[in-house]
Amino acid sequence: MTAAVPNRKNRARQAETQLGLVRRARRMYRTLIVAFPDAHCELDFTTPLELAVATILSAQCTDVRVNLTTPALFAAYPDARSYAEANRAELEEYIRPTGFFRNKTSSLIGLGQVLVERYDGELPHTLDELVKLPGIGRKTANVILGNAFDVPGITVDTHFGRLVRRWGWTDEEDPVKVEHIVGALIERKDWTMLSHRVIFHGRRVCHARKPACGVCVLAKDCPSFGVGPTDPETAAKLVKGPEAEHLLELVGR
Repeated sequence: MTAAVPNRKNRARQAETQLGLVRRARRMYRTLIVAFPDAHCELDFTTPLELAVATILSAQCTDVRVNLTTPALFAAYPDARSYAEANRAELEEYIRPTGFFRNKTSSLIGLGQVLVERYDGELPHTLDELVKLPGIGRKTANVILGNAFDVPGITVDTHFGRLVRRWGWTDEEDPVKVEHIVGALIERKDWTMLSHRVIFHGRRVCHARKPACGVCVLAKDCPSFGVGPTDPETAAKLVKGPEAEHLLELVGR
């Protein structure tokens, strides 16, 4: 049996040096800045604690659903002590629409208790301290650090991991390894906004099953170009979100 001959893009990727990868990754990020100048955390919050709570609730739930749930929740539970002393059944009813509400209730009550007992009710702002809190893993900690405390952090959620692998920035599946590898490609000061822009691109253009390759601003630098439809008219119909018109204008549509 004759071995398959790799196509030109695969050969180019195999031959790519680390310096070449850094340059390509940064070029792609500069393009994402133009594509998504106003990218941001899509969870609504006004305090670090509110962001922590919203991020815990966002597990296996859309940001839209979380944002519909949190106004009443934040009004009823304005601080760490209110979570620490919450009636479990009442708190469960507030967050039931977000799914997995029993586990999330345990996390919120536990979080409130630890914050009251150890941190005077305030969220700490180091990664090492945050990841030790109930309900807060490394991904959630980086969301909090980057968006509540202006400490650069890379948030490796499902979209982020999927896209950086699709782009050939890494082949790693482990989120911590992905975080470190990507962190070596992009300047630290850009980590938080990189996370937002990659996630925006994943939600709006580079979909898991059918990416809009034919109208993607990153097409010339993407080794996976062609995974989705390359016909611009077909691809244009796949672009989602309020930025759709802007994104299509950038590629001449």
